[in-house]
Amino acid sequence: MTRSEIQQVKLRFGIIGNAEGLLRAIDVAIQVAPTDLSVLITGESGVGKESFPQIIHQYSRRKHGQYIAVNCGAIPEGTIDSELFGHEKGAFTGAIGERKGYFGEANGGTIFLDEVGELPLSTQARLLRVLESGEFIKVGSSRVEKTDVRIVAATNVNLMQAISDGRFREDLYYRLNTVPIQVPALRERGEDVLLLFRKFASDFAEKYRMPSIQLTEDAKQALLAYPWPGNVRQLKNITEQISIIETQREITASILQNYLPQQNQQRLPALMGMKQTKGFESEREILYQILFDMRQDMTELKKLVNTLMAERAGSITSGVPAPGSFYASPPPAVPAEAPTINIHPMKATGQEEDIQDTDEYVEETLSLDEMEKEMIRKALEKHNGKRKAAARDLNISERTLYRKIKEYELD
Repeated sequence: MTRSEIQQVKLRFGIIGNAEGLLRAIDVAIQVAPTDLSVLITGESGVGKESFPQIIHQYSRRKHGQYIAVNCGAIPEGTIDSELFGHEKGAFTGAIGERKGYFGEANGGTIFLDEVGELPLSTQARLLRVLESGEFIKVGSSRVEKTDVRIVAATNVNLMQAISDGRFREDLYYRLNTVPIQVPALRERGEDVLLLFRKFASDFAEKYRMPSIQLTEDAKQALLAYPWPGNVRQLKNITEQISIIETQREITASILQNYLPQQNQQRLPALMGMKQTKGFESEREILYQILFDMRQDMTELKKLVNTLMAERAGSITSGVPAPGSFYASPPPAVPAEAPTINIHPMKATGQEEDIQDTDEYVEETLSLDEMEKEMIRKALEKHNGKRKAAARDLNISERTLYRKIKEYELD
């Protein structure tokens, strides 16, 4: 397509930017639209993948049919088959009537499966059948039904790694990935960052009825140098914050730095950025995030210590000196019937008691379960109960958040 035709598409769907990678993605979406090939859109979270399935639908022969967008990560594992494929009356507790399901509703149209990497394996098998033959079976039914849908999927998960880990079917990956579209990260789009900032600043000025903020030259350079781990979504959020908070409408690099989180801020390095936070609540939330991320590491550490203590216990009971131990005279003979020594996996000698004491201190003082529960509660409160936004803040899937809400009775 020509640049002018791509420009028309950008205007129609509100896409801003001139980076080659972005223009290439738009061009591929338009070229594949008239076909019925399945498309897999990949890219980091926040890059704007949701615009591309709409382009594909609107430029296809199905544009007058249904367009249904499904966030696979937001649907609990126990109900996702019913949501996608429908169910019969009485198929499970609470199924008081028949449900058609998204694949039935979208017959003749397009279905967009966002976060497809979050689908459970059993659902992946059902989806593969739809892709191969257009057939599916409702939950609680034995009758095969047909559907004619165009499937466009998107994910920010590394599906090849998920396949290696056994979390995603390889055959489904190749079925979905008939035509791949890679949406570039914001840090790869050069001066598109400045275009987007100017557009967001104008939008928020109109929304909040205030003068639009402007960037000085040094602020522009700082904006271009920042890696934008949250991509366009993060840029929009920061632009809104500055528009509301700053009374000075000309934004310098020093002002901008107050709103840019430290690069690759994770775990303990997050504490380095506390000087930029305001109030005890922010610091406490950072601590919750650190503890939340450390939970898995703590579990692994316990397993390692248990293993080491068990190995040391084995060497003690066998009477074999530890490597590196030397005797000036032959070691004392071991009695023929040595008494049985019951060694607690974490409490055998004074040294091991110190390890155990440390473990108890972590459990009692930090109370990881309580910290996790409190962090989830704070995230839900912050976003007024919106689980998708809360899960994004916590860096977990919505399905995992749903399970944790049930576990901690936070409904």
